[in-house]
Amino acid sequence: MDLPRLALSVRQPWAWAIIHAGKDIENRSWQAVNHGLRVRGRIAIHAAKGLARCEYEDASEFMASIGVTCPPAADLLRGGIVGSVEVIDVVKDSESQWFFGPRGLVLRNPESCAFIPASGALGYFEWRPADHSIVPAPARWMLPKDDPRDPRHAAQVVASEPDLFL
Repeated sequence: MDLPRLALSVRQPWAWAIIHAGKDIENRSWQAVNHGLRVRGRIAIHAAKGLARCEYEDASEFMASIGVTCPPAADLLRGGIVGSVEVIDVVKDSESQWFFGPRGLVLRNPESCAFIPASGALGYFEWRPADHSIVPAPARWMLPKDDPRDPRHAAQVVASEPDLFL
């Protein structure tokens, strides 16, 4: 797929929902869309690096309320391009279950792509591929307690099987 150079950074799990779960509105403040009111056409979707536990839990609960199962936080790609979508309008009101306002970018025809590390920016921006080192590792709260990437896992193994380490 030939990705557009213009991108919009969206926090997870909303970026995932745009590409994979039918999220057809990207909510923005008036100021956030003001600079891009005339932007129409295909744009890349950049998954922002940041993801706070409360953001993830609120979004996951909302998605569950409309029948969408959000992936575990550790599985959400962050810090790069995850796909593209067409922006067809900017609205003040919408019947979409995804609309919260006060403005919404109306989205159509999402397409996923292989993850491409890239630095993000506020609003629309021209993206460039970056080194994979910019991609954040999952935060500790994102990992199940038995995940080998979680430092608590090693302590659990030592406590449960101390003879292995003699």
